Amino acid sequence: MKSKNEKKRGTSATKGGLKEKKFSLKNDPFFETESKKRRKMDYEDDNIESGGSEEEAEILGASDGNGGEDEDENEIEETPGEIRKRVATELLGKMRAIARKEKEGRDGDEEVEEEEARDSLVAKILQQEQLEESGRIKRVVASRLKKPETADGFRVMVKHRHTVTAVALSDDDLKGFSASKDGTILQWDVESGKTERYQWPSEDILKSHGAKDPRGRLKKHSKSVLALAVSSDGRYLASGGLDRHVHLWDIRTREHLQAFSGHQKPVSCLSFRQGTTDLFSGSFDRTIKYWNMEDRAYIDTICGHESEVLALDCLRKERVLTVGRDRCMMLFKVLDQSRLVFRPPPTSLECCCFINNDEFLSGSDDGSIQLWNVLRKKPVYIVKNAHALLPAGQNVEQKGSENIPDNCL
Repeated sequence: MKSKNEKKRGTSATKGGLKEKKFSLKNDPFFETESKKRRKMDYEDDNIESGGSEEEAEILGASDGNGGEDEDENEIEETPGEIRKRVATELLGKMRAIARKEKEGRDGDEEVEEEEARDSLVAKILQQEQLEESGRIKRVVASRLKKPETADGFRVMVKHRHTVTAVALSDDDLKGFSASKDGTILQWDVESGKTERYQWPSEDILKSHGAKDPRGRLKKHSKSVLALAVSSDGRYLASGGLDRHVHLWDIRTREHLQAFSGHQKPVSCLSFRQGTTDLFSGSFDRTIKYWNMEDRAYIDTICGHESEVLALDCLRKERVLTVGRDRCMMLFKVLDQSRLVFRPPPTSLECCCFINNDEFLSGSDDGSIQLWNVLRKKPVYIVKNAHALLPAGQNVEQKGSENIPDNCL
C-alpha cells in the first residue's frame, strides 16, 4: 500500500511538473527552469568573452527564445543624430515659449501703465474741477505783475467825455472795458491802448430784446452807465445803469444780446460768478438779483441791506460779498439762505472784493483799506491813506486837443 501511495504522489508530482513546464512556455522568467537559467548565463558569458559583432549577437539573440523578439518590437530605436535633433527641438520650443511669455508680460505692463496714466489724468482733471468748484484754487498773478520803476510808468488815457463810472478786465488780462456818464462803453486793448466803441441798438431792437418801457427811461441808460462785468470765458459783457436794466453784450461782435428787467431802481454793481455765466446784480432798491446769462433766465432775489447796495463781488462758490450805504458789509450764502454781517469802524464803505473764500478787502470813503477774515467781525488790518494823489497834468494822454476834465484827475 505504501508503494502504491508513493507512486500516486510521484505521479501527481510528475503531472504537476508537466503543468509547470507547460506554464513556463509563456516566457515568464520566474518560471524558468534551473537548466535553462544555467544555459542562458553560460551564453552571456561566452558572448562577452568572444567580443563578437552585433550581427552575431542579433543571430544568437534570435535563437534565444521569443522574449527578446517581443522586447525589440516594443522599443523605438533612435540614432544619436535623431536624439540630438529631438533635444534641440525641445530646447528651442522652450526658449520660444519663454520669449512669448516675456513679450506678453511686457505688453501687459505697457497696457497697465497706459491705463494707470489715463486714470491718473482723469483723477487730476476731476480733482482740479473739484478744487475749482470749492473755490480753493488761487490765481497766480505775482509772476506776471510788473512794477513800474518810476511814476512815469503810469498813463492816464482820456477817451470819455464825462466821468468814468465803471471798469472791468477780462480774465486773460488782454482786454479792458470802461463806461462813463456819457453813456459810452469802450473796449480797450491793454497792450496798445486802442479802443472800440459799443453801439447802442435802436428802441425797437431793445424792445425785442426784453427791455421794458423802451421810450423815455431807457434813453437815460445811454447817458449814464454805472456798472460793468465780464464773464470768465470772455464771451459776455454785462452793463447796468439808470434805466434799471441789466444789458448783455457779445464781446466778439460787440452786439447787444438781451435786456433783463426786474430792479426797481438803478443798477449799481455787477459781478459774474467765476467759471460760470451766472451773474449777480446789485441795485439802489436794496436787493441783489441772481441771473443766468446762458439761459437768459432770472434765478433769485437776495435781500438784507437797509440801504442802497454799492458794490458786490463773488468767487466760484455761490457766495456774494456786498457793501451798502447802511455801513455794513455782508456775506450772503445763497444755497443756505444765510448771511454774515461785518460792521467796520464808523466810516462809509464804498467797495469790496474777495481774496479767497475766507479773506476779503473793503475800501472806505476816508481812503483806508481794511483786511477781513470770515471768522472775525472786525478788520484784521487797516491801511490808512492808501491812495496818494496824482499831481495834476502829470503824464496824461488825451484824445485830440480836448481839455482834460478836472474830475478825471
